[in-house]
Amino acid sequence: MDRVRPARVTDLEGLLHLATLAGFGLTTLPRDPEFLRKRLLDSDRSFAHDIDEPRGEPYLFVLESGADGAVLGTSAIWSKVGGFEPFYAYRLETARHESKMLGVLKEIPVLHLAREHSGPCDVGGLFLAPAARAGGRGRLLSLARFLFMAEHPRPFDPEVISEIRGVSDEHGVSPFWEGLGRHFFDIDFPKADYLSLLNKRFIADLMPVHPIYIPLLPPAAQEVIGEPHPMSRGALKMLEAEGFRRSRMVDVFDAGPVIHARLEDIRTVRESVRAKVETLADEPPSGDERLVCRAAAKGEFRAVATTVALTRDVGVVLSRAAAERLEVKVGDHVRFAPSRGAAGGESGS
Repeated sequence: MDRVRPARVTDLEGLLHLATLAGFGLTTLPRDPEFLRKRLLDSDRSFAHDIDEPRGEPYLFVLESGADGAVLGTSAIWSKVGGFEPFYAYRLETARHESKMLGVLKEIPVLHLAREHSGPCDVGGLFLAPAARAGGRGRLLSLARFLFMAEHPRPFDPEVISEIRGVSDEHGVSPFWEGLGRHFFDIDFPKADYLSLLNKRFIADLMPVHPIYIPLLPPAAQEVIGEPHPMSRGALKMLEAEGFRRSRMVDVFDAGPVIHARLEDIRTVRESVRAKVETLADEPPSGDERLVCRAAAKGEFRAVATTVALTRDVGVVLSRAAAERLEVKVGDHVRFAPSRGAAGGESGS
């Protein structure tokens, strides 16, 4: 039985392997061992400490194979975006131009550069190895984050966004970047995407601050504004089933859509229930599959997809196999939610 757990520094090799499979455009999974090691150490501190107010802490998760313990995928939460380095995005607006003399009224779509210094929580970094994309693993890896947030809500901003990976090809060529960003930065899309992880100052230095009139961009760039990468369409559909909605924001580099929801309104959070483990059974109980997590300290988080049965005392029955993967025993508490929603969603959010 596969499970989701906090990532550890010992997972570095597995994450680097995933990075080689991810291709271009997945900013949160660079092929940089030193960067990933630092992020894992930062994540360790986030899981280890009690945090009452979000300050941008990262929480990295991995999907661990039940067969051999291999790292099959990863996902992440950032408690808050912005701060010393603001969160940048393009905001889609409409400019009205009217000439009464000519009797002409034009509404033209424009892009405005937006800076957010005290932004929302961000769920992202979702990637599942292609060979593992079956059996609901993508759903478990994505939605387990919301069980974690339901169990530990205080460290997270109540507004949640997800930056969906935008369109680029297998060589890292982004039509939007080629049509806009390259003119100001004179570097290719993968390098700009990577540099934004290290320091966002160059965005403020070089990105145009004046509105960008979309009809002036090349058609190829216009066509991908707000469009997800083909590998991220499933992830977008799944998050929309959770209650996320399109915002008027897109990524500054590849124009991927930014979606948003209130934490309390996310389906998995809203429908989750906390209960005591009353009984362990040799076989999984009959019924619909649920997402189940261990209700314990943040660093002890474990989540699996399994069936549960409710008892008269408002407790639950778990299989022994599920209890072993969750590392719970009779008397411990778990949190669970229905495992429904669109399947898929293997990378990009």
